Amino acid sequence: MGSVEVNAFLTHLAAEGRVSASTQSQALLALLFLYRELLERDLDLEAGWGAVVLPHALERKYRHANRQWGWRWVFPQRNRWKNAATAKEGRHHLDLRQVQKAVKQAVGRAGLSKPAGCHRFRHSFSTHLLERGQDIRTIQELMGHSDLNTTMIYTHVLKRGPMGAISPPDQL
Repeated sequence: MGSVEVNAFLTHLAAEGRVSASTQSQALLALLFLYRELLERDLDLEAGWGAVVLPHALERKYRHANRQWGWRWVFPQRNRWKNAATAKEGRHHLDLRQVQKAVKQAVGRAGLSKPAGCHRFRHSFSTHLLERGQDIRTIQELMGHSDLNTTMIYTHVLKRGPMGAISPPDQL
């Protein structure tokens, strides 16, 4: 079996089996483990869809980096591009508008009464990190903010004031 059969199985689980999202994820992770660790095959890469174009001269410097997870798109395009000169194929990331449209449709299907979109989810993510005690500098880096003051906006939502601080001895 290859990536086509694995994809068909996972589609079957979702469409006909109507299993939960967590069950689908568990099946995918189990199959990825089987193929990577036991069969020593990488399904993302098997059909040539996992490689990306690296910036500048990195492709020459790091020959296999274009297939490593850190360089791949989280939301890749469905269709491939093809370079006529080199015959190489690959994918770019989804257009931001496609992701926004999918989120809007999901919010509508969920029947949420308040408006929600990618930007609100981003704010929610940051706020929840703060609520769990994540340090502000890490959140700044995750959000891609160049100025810490931009990240500090999320602290106003918490409304804890000085009583929100926990002293180290209180944690013992």
